[in-house]
Amino acid sequence: MEPAFLQLYDTASLYFRAFFGLPTSLRAADGQPVNAVRGLLDFMARFITDYRPTHAAACWDNDWRPAWRVDLVPSYKAHRVLSGTVEVVPDELSPQVPLIRAVLDALGIPIVGADGYEADDVIGTLASTASGPVDVITGDRDLFQLIDDSRQIRVLSVVKGVRNHERVTDEALRQRYGIDGAGYADFATLRGDASDGLPGVAGIGEKTAARLIADYGDLEGVLGAASAKRLSPALTNRLAAGVDYLAGAREVVRVRRDLPLGLGPDDLLLPTEPVQPELFAELAELLSLGGPAERIVAALALNR
Repeated sequence: MEPAFLQLYDTASLYFRAFFGLPTSLRAADGQPVNAVRGLLDFMARFITDYRPTHAAACWDNDWRPAWRVDLVPSYKAHRVLSGTVEVVPDELSPQVPLIRAVLDALGIPIVGADGYEADDVIGTLASTASGPVDVITGDRDLFQLIDDSRQIRVLSVVKGVRNHERVTDEALRQRYGIDGAGYADFATLRGDASDGLPGVAGIGEKTAARLIADYGDLEGVLGAASAKRLSPALTNRLAAGVDYLAGAREVVRVRRDLPLGLGPDDLLLPTEPVQPELFAELAELLSLGGPAERIVAALALNR
């Protein structure tokens, strides 16, 4: 029997992209925007059709900004907070999120989340415990840390669009940064990521961070080189000034790979047709899903 081929969808990353990529004039019969719902279904249909996975999971942010990460780096995603723990989300997108869940449930595409954790952590756990090849579909470059050519784990990056998505492997990372997936988290910790409220070490940009990880292997190696005075005085001072930040940021950037999800291989089996066909047909009509509904059903049928 062929090993399972697993597709992991960074669901929020994809439905945000769908929302901003399609006009809000795409509406249901009652006038509600459904552009994110339609776009997400088309994205999934495309990746299922093009790559033919046997298993899949729509990975979910049960907690988009976990308190344990904020405790480590208080600025983490702080610029995206509306109030309290509520994320800034466009008014016309928020009502579509429960509709997305309902449609995926009717299709039978597994939705997997974990309380207190982000979708990235779910993806990290499922990818790291998979027995066969894994494609992670995301617009988040932090998930490059999961790439492992030896285990056939790659990222299908939609940063440049779904149609122009990139297949990112260890080899691709080495060509781009001079490091592979195993070094990416420490590289990203040094560099920082303004989109997540992670400033990085002041004075250390992308090229320097990549060179340090390429030369010394990981963050411990870099800090050890600084302690041994093998780095320039300027770099040593910058690292010394950022050492407290690095201690917390490293844990924030690293995705968890050990969540107790309680799932077996059969729990992520991709259905060959909607598991609730009548409900899916009802939702497709109610939400005016049209072509995207037809295309996702056709994509699932390819696994028969």
